[in-house]
Amino acid sequence: MSTMKAARWYAEKDIRVEQTEIPSPKKGQIKIAVKYAGICGSDLHEYVHGPQLIPVEKPYLLTGHQGTTTLGHEFSGIVEEVGENAIGNFKKGDRVVVEPIYKNPDSPFLVSGEYNLSEPLGFVGLSSNGGFANYVVVEDYMVHKIPDSMSFEQGALVEPTAVAVYAVLQSGLKIGQTVLVSGAGPIGLLCVQAAIAAGATTVIVTDVAEKRLEKAREIGATHTINATEKDIPEQVRKLTKNLGADVYLDAAGVQASYDTGLKSLRNGGTAVLVALFGKPVTADPLNQVLRELTIKGVIAYRNIFPEVIALIDSGRIPAEKLVTSKIKLDDIVEKGFEALVNSPEQVKILIDIEK
Repeated sequence: MSTMKAARWYAEKDIRVEQTEIPSPKKGQIKIAVKYAGICGSDLHEYVHGPQLIPVEKPYLLTGHQGTTTLGHEFSGIVEEVGENAIGNFKKGDRVVVEPIYKNPDSPFLVSGEYNLSEPLGFVGLSSNGGFANYVVVEDYMVHKIPDSMSFEQGALVEPTAVAVYAVLQSGLKIGQTVLVSGAGPIGLLCVQAAIAAGATTVIVTDVAEKRLEKAREIGATHTINATEKDIPEQVRKLTKNLGADVYLDAAGVQASYDTGLKSLRNGGTAVLVALFGKPVTADPLNQVLRELTIKGVIAYRNIFPEVIALIDSGRIPAEKLVTSKIKLDDIVEKGFEALVNSPEQVKILIDIEK
């Protein structure tokens, strides 16, 4: 067999499940037989508004990839073949997940360990062909083994969980503090789980969809507020002894969430911007100065995949509770992308690649 099935992005609202060539690993690469893959918000953005991160006008510097792209960067699978000189002692049959960030070997950020800040920013499944296929080839440094006790479904959730765990770590959250999370999509809900695992005692979640707020309560949020309400900062203060939240995590990425979140913080609080904001926002620097607010952006994650694997495997972060549907690759457009666009009750959709 020389071809495989893959979900390939051609243009906005144009994703086709078709036969394509099975890739082979080059030096320092590993070929993986994909088991489960998750649809990410960035995949959805490429479907609805793309291209955003997919290189169309010129090739991505680190891979030479351009144009039509097999999506998918949240996935688990089994090592199928190990390329020459690959590091990590991997062998055929190893159960693995992939940390899909490309590292520019010439970047000074690699020396400091801040590889998520190296440029040009790129990911498997966006800057190269990804995991919405039977097989994928990735760089050896991206691959992490998972224990036999972890299911492949859980494995497919490691990557988005890493985003949330990294955001909570960067916030400096302390045991017993209060967290406000805006946006109850997959990343926002994973932020809820990560904050609880880190010791937050009060976790407040806002969203416009009641179904998603219901899911937030189901996974441990102590309070939920519909984001269409006008007195959210006042409600947050009432829930926090009139102080405001210690930490604000913005997983919505719009002007309204940004404004509401900062107003809901206590003086000296910290806001972490997790969402990929689609449009610029206006800010009030004087207010931020007078209230001594910290506002920090985060991109993806770094140096935490082993810890995230352990958190999920131990049950400390039950990420699998976010899965609302499992589908076949053939149904990825109708039951995957379109379902996420049109059905607020859908949170995390996994693709069973072997079906």
